[in-house]
Amino acid sequence: MAALTVSPDQLTSLQAALLNVSGDTPLHTRFRALFTLKSLKNEDAVRIISKGFADDSALLKHELAYCLGQMKLAYALPTLESVLRNTKEDPMVRHEAAEAMGAISSSISLPILKEFLTDSNRSVRETCEIAISKIEWDNSPEGQTHKKGSDSSIPLYTSIDPAPATSGLLSGAPKPDSISSNQITALQKDLTDTKLPLFERYRAMFALRNIGTPAAVDALASGFSDDSALFKHEIAFIFGQMLSPHSVPSLLKVLQNVNESDMVRHEAAEALGGIGTPEVLPHLKEWMKRDDAPRVVRESCQVAIDMWEYENSGDFQYANGLMASQTVVEA
Repeated sequence: MAALTVSPDQLTSLQAALLNVSGDTPLHTRFRALFTLKSLKNEDAVRIISKGFADDSALLKHELAYCLGQMKLAYALPTLESVLRNTKEDPMVRHEAAEAMGAISSSISLPILKEFLTDSNRSVRETCEIAISKIEWDNSPEGQTHKKGSDSSIPLYTSIDPAPATSGLLSGAPKPDSISSNQITALQKDLTDTKLPLFERYRAMFALRNIGTPAAVDALASGFSDDSALFKHEIAFIFGQMLSPHSVPSLLKVLQNVNESDMVRHEAAEALGGIGTPEVLPHLKEWMKRDDAPRVVRESCQVAIDMWEYENSGDFQYANGLMASQTVVEA
């Protein structure tokens, strides 16, 4: 889809909203401005988004990094490298910067990502491992064939994923009657096999997403028993893409688990907001207001409530005030 075009005045307004120039712009309004900027897919948008890393909200900065990766512009790589190298930055933000480098998929990022395979933070290490594998896969014969569009099925999801789905399930949704319970069981086995490289487990994860049935949701939910916060946060993110009410019970369990990693709970909150079923709203409101909730969880619930309201409003676009290239918030 073609990138969005805006006037200079509109661009200035978007920058003011994202960077909270007034000092009183609500977080969810800043998110809407961010996703409109993401839709521009140009260097001006990259420059504005990059300025946002001076903010003190880890949630916002993590989302900035995600959007830079989805824009897939090499112009953003110096900013993302700087974020990854900043060991004082929140690991959730550093991880997202590394994942974004994988999404942009430039071979010049490989030496930098390899530097951080021994990082002190597990989520950063694991993300760099997956990002390296993603870049290498993109340049493999299978990756090159997929890039050229030999798979004629229409993609269900337009996001640039940290790993491709297992071969044969790369893009479009298979017909439900073409997927056997044995295939889902096999994918679940790969998903939960901690002896496999994370990249291969992620491939099974995205294959189950593309299948999309309740049985596939159940298989994905079994991954919440893993001990990797990164792995679990990706499952929650995928549930936010799938928008399946069948995933709500497992997502609520994650959100309510005070012993769970903040990055997993944050992703569960945003997924619940996107799914937008009636029963999730009281829980989002509760955790947005709880003094004992981590900041990133409270802020995610605030954004999720805005998403919930959008999903239940009948509005055509999530991004505020401008035509966006997509109507579903990705987290």
